[in-house]
Amino acid sequence: MLNRRQPLSVSLALAAAAPALMPAVAWAAEKSGPSGTAMSSEGIFVLEVILLLVIGRGIGELLERLGQPAVMGQLIGGILLGPSLLGWLWPTAERVVFAGDAAQKSMINAIAQLGVLMLLLLTGMETDLRLVRRVGRACFSISAAGVAVPFALGFVAAQFMPDTLLAAGGERVVAGLFLGTALSISSVKIVAMVVREMNFMRRDLGQIIVSSAIIEDTIGWVIIAITIGIATHGRIEGGSLAFTLAGVALFMAFSFTLGRRIVFDAIRWTNDTFRSEYAVVTVILAIMGAMALITDLIGVHTVLGAFVAGILVGESPILSRHIEGQLRGVITALFMPVFFGVAGLSADLTVLADRELALLTVALVAIASIGKFGGAFIGAEVAGMSRAEGIAVGCGMNARGSTEVIVASIGLSIGVISHTLFTMILTMAVITTLAMPPTLRWALGRLSIGEAEKKRLEREEVDQRGFIANLERLLVVVDEGVVGRFAAYLAGVIGAGKPTTVLHASGESDADPEEAAHLDEVEKGAEDSREAAKEADEEPAREAPLTRRRRDVQLSAEAVAKEARKGYGMLLIGLGRAVTPKGSFSHRLNEVAGAFDGPLCLVMKPTSAGRRMPRLGPESGRILVPVNGTSVARRGAELALAIAAVTGAPVKMLYVARVGRDEPRDTVSHRRREAVLKDIVALADRYGVEIETAIRSRAAAADAIARQAGRRVALIVMGVARRPGEELIFGETTSGVLQRCPCPVVLISDERLRRDDEGREALRSGTG
Repeated sequence: MLNRRQPLSVSLALAAAAPALMPAVAWAAEKSGPSGTAMSSEGIFVLEVILLLVIGRGIGELLERLGQPAVMGQLIGGILLGPSLLGWLWPTAERVVFAGDAAQKSMINAIAQLGVLMLLLLTGMETDLRLVRRVGRACFSISAAGVAVPFALGFVAAQFMPDTLLAAGGERVVAGLFLGTALSISSVKIVAMVVREMNFMRRDLGQIIVSSAIIEDTIGWVIIAITIGIATHGRIEGGSLAFTLAGVALFMAFSFTLGRRIVFDAIRWTNDTFRSEYAVVTVILAIMGAMALITDLIGVHTVLGAFVAGILVGESPILSRHIEGQLRGVITALFMPVFFGVAGLSADLTVLADRELALLTVALVAIASIGKFGGAFIGAEVAGMSRAEGIAVGCGMNARGSTEVIVASIGLSIGVISHTLFTMILTMAVITTLAMPPTLRWALGRLSIGEAEKKRLEREEVDQRGFIANLERLLVVVDEGVVGRFAAYLAGVIGAGKPTTVLHASGESDADPEEAAHLDEVEKGAEDSREAAKEADEEPAREAPLTRRRRDVQLSAEAVAKEARKGYGMLLIGLGRAVTPKGSFSHRLNEVAGAFDGPLCLVMKPTSAGRRMPRLGPESGRILVPVNGTSVARRGAELALAIAAVTGAPVKMLYVARVGRDEPRDTVSHRRREAVLKDIVALADRYGVEIETAIRSRAAAADAIARQAGRRVALIVMGVARRPGEELIFGETTSGVLQRCPCPVVLISDERLRRDDEGREALRSGTG
């Protein structure tokens, strides 16, 4: 792959490679006769796609290295391949390749039209409605004013523009609606790209800017859908307008109520039923197509259906990063360059050689920039933001980018705007988009950060490195005993807001009949987690699907392996009689754990423990967490803190390591132990848990843990490294703890972390 630090000449060479094909293409296409070497329409179509992909990607890479949006390179690539440059310098080649007959054009246009739907699907998936809800009211006033002011200016400007800019037979009012919409919507993708690049995505102001763009996008697509409905009738009719508005309202209401559940269930059922890797992607595309057809049937454009489908798909709790990455890859690699390239082909910048049109284009850019900046700034003032923040918001919202290109392309395709006005809108989109990144960087660089925001950012930075915070889906295997009941509760605590599947194995329980409880413990744990989040003034985890699968026979490894293929981030096991008197694990536990290739969490009740599992709380015994500086030990600490944050149980971190009696305090090992505990304290601060720390370095780890366990400890949580082999073996320390400690023990293990720790240790010792 290309390294971002490679010289710019790499990008220039990539962009310049494709035009070298043009002489051969023109020569081959102009041949005729039986012995000629005329290129077929399919061959020209393939060449068109190659040129748009290569040149668009090459220029996009060059712009990205210069701090500009790559998508603009794809649009500029199309402009250069069209009448603006290639058609001007070499009209024969441009005519042969891109200006063929109607059948030839329809082939590449079909890909572009499908690309519009795919782009709107991706835009919807990137629309984070939870971010909008979290930011509050500020983004609503910004988006309302940021849409109203430029929309009004654009609509009024359309009423005074020359008739030559209207499409033949087009209505000025409808053209004004299109122009107003094109001037009023910000491009979420461009705005988010620059905000993320400036490390402002998690800042309060960055979230307000992105959320405002999201709301503008949503409002814009509803407006454009209604406008297209009006345009299809050629004029504004009361009856048709009322039907369109009612249809859009019903569609939106259905989509975000019953439709949301249908989409969630369809994605989950497909993921859990089909074994094909791409089945979920197929269903997502089918959902997009179905919703696009619905909007087409109610008389508005298919783009609204694709956009709303993307929002619902993006909110699906079962959608993994892997599946989302697959879909995003094909859209950004194929459909985006082709669509924006085709849009650029339709522009003819040579018309701007006319002095009047050039001045009108400058006026359009000024109207768009002043309207958007002024509207967003007014909205920020209404929201009570400072003047510096209002300037940053105004700069951030003034990027049209992909959204305006789509709107203008639709207006051109349905005959509402002329090719000349289309070229002017594309020019405006390019100029405002390229101007936004440097102005926004300047505005954001002038802003300071408050103490409360700083603490929130530190907390979220810890979350980014965390395992529990990034866990996507949880698989739970429990029986009816007290161990299973306790494990189910812990699953609800750590899996709140994450899709959870519970495999319930009946039989082989060591519980009394009255102790056997239903798996509502999972929901109780999740509810406790949500309540704890509210008390900590954090956003509670959203409700996620809980799937239960009860089995009347002994749970088999095959059943677990079959379920595990559906994609889970961790397997949590709570089975009775899983520990033998010698501290090893039962055959049943080995089978179940061996069927899962990924992180394991084992809830164990040693043979010396009582028959009842304790309820953790502020008045209960402590949660003891042994740590030793490894990644897997830190994961154990994170798990313990997540449990303590919900239950309120006190936590003690115990650093255990064997060192010499006379080791000085200023050695590397001693400083490393202090650094480990300091990292754990920072992790505890993120969870809002006060902890006690201690170092035990002159005794065997199992002995030190066992002595601490006898001092009012309710639970031990350990990150452990699994030894290679088919059976579960975690070493002598873990066996000693299970044999000697009377309280329940939770073990968390990940084979990948063990290998990483071994590699780092080898590098430190000079053997790697």
